[in-house]
Amino acid sequence: MAGNINKPNMRRSTVLIVFLLVTIVLNAQKKVDGIEKQIDSLFSGYNSSTPGVAIAVVKDGRIILQKGYGTANLEYDIPITSKTVFHIASVSKQFTAFAIYLLEKQGKLSFDDDIRKYIPEVPALGKPIRIKHLLAHTSGIRDQWALLTLAGWRMDDVITTEHILKIISRQKELNFEPGTRFSYCNSGFTLLAEVVKRVTGKSFAQYTQEAIFEPLRMTNTQFYDDFEKIVKNRAYSYEMENGHYKKKNLNYSNAGATSLFTTTEDLCKWAMNFEHPVVGDDELLVRFNQPSTFNNGQPLLANIIDGDSVYQAKGQLIRHYRGENMYSHGGHDAGFRTYLARFPEKHLSIITLSNDEHYEILKNGLIISEFYLKNDLKKKNLVNNTTPAAGQQKPVENFNNDLKQLVGRFYSEELNTDYVASIKDGKLFLCHTRLSDIGLSETGKDKFSGRIEFPVEVEFIRNTNNEVTGFRISNFGAKNVWFKKA
Repeated sequence: MAGNINKPNMRRSTVLIVFLLVTIVLNAQKKVDGIEKQIDSLFSGYNSSTPGVAIAVVKDGRIILQKGYGTANLEYDIPITSKTVFHIASVSKQFTAFAIYLLEKQGKLSFDDDIRKYIPEVPALGKPIRIKHLLAHTSGIRDQWALLTLAGWRMDDVITTEHILKIISRQKELNFEPGTRFSYCNSGFTLLAEVVKRVTGKSFAQYTQEAIFEPLRMTNTQFYDDFEKIVKNRAYSYEMENGHYKKKNLNYSNAGATSLFTTTEDLCKWAMNFEHPVVGDDELLVRFNQPSTFNNGQPLLANIIDGDSVYQAKGQLIRHYRGENMYSHGGHDAGFRTYLARFPEKHLSIITLSNDEHYEILKNGLIISEFYLKNDLKKKNLVNNTTPAAGQQKPVENFNNDLKQLVGRFYSEELNTDYVASIKDGKLFLCHTRLSDIGLSETGKDKFSGRIEFPVEVEFIRNTNNEVTGFRISNFGAKNVWFKKA
């Protein structure tokens, strides 16, 4: 009898529990739908006449959003989807670093190895450059793009790993002593890919395919080391100029620093590997996610953004963003602008891959992150970024440069190229057979600035007789490259 008396109560309890569960699910779905509408609004400017962006979100070990906006190929009106293959530029670097970590785990190399053990054609330039220096951007080696553009190469030229190794092998100076400073260096990751090749006896593309992509079932992912290779479903990159989109061609045949081809769908699998490793193990991932260090053991502070310290960690940047640990990195080659961010404590990853030169990588990535984490994030840091008042300009200075003394032909043995300095309409120009003439602006006595793909600083050097003997030129990644006056 007692059991029968309780049955109505049990039924009511069961109905209540079901009701509560349904309510929770519906509220969660409502929240997800609301965020999706916000993301739709964020990318509402992309359509069938524009390039665009693919986005994916991973939460608690599963993909909760995959969408595409805009067009992968404007010539054939192919829309962007989760299976569109993008060149992801410098987001590639963490995969290269991971390959090195896998080989170190197997005892096939040491982070303290001198890179000349594997690549003896890298010149001996004083103190040894170790694998750990390449991983941390502390090698002091001049950047490959910095060198090639100074040598007269265009960024849309066919550039192979062989070309890069040859120009690195000609260098006679470093930017700084290895392990003492941070300077972002693509050369280091090209060299790491070459180390993988020489240690394993396989091409870098083949090794990463077998060791990383196949186990993770990243079926649309590969390191692209042959610019003539056909890739299904690939996106092409674009830039707006004078109100019209134009193609930004990319012909790289080098991999390691860049050139990973992948999809948002596949990158979700990579992001999930950090929580439930299929490739590597927990111990490897803990070490991989630790900040890199200088020779003195200090963690490698790469930047400060909005008051947050940003640390370098093997192709990743570690930041404490509004109270949450964030591992992220962006990429930019041609018109491709890519982003991968992980919030490990929140089990959240954000992926955006774009073929639009004007896509705002960090801004949009953080906006999407805030959609999902708005109840967890602390207030933004208020940073006083003061700028000079509009209209205030420095007075024009007269440095009393006699431009006629600077005219002549100048040759660099390290770059195997030369420039002719000449005067046109009262202004100094550097002329190269493969480039448009480069106008120089005076910044000091015998000092000038200009642009050769990237901003450059030029300083003419004189001997004790006050005669010009050459100049040194510097850009973001190559400092004081010597050109001797012929």
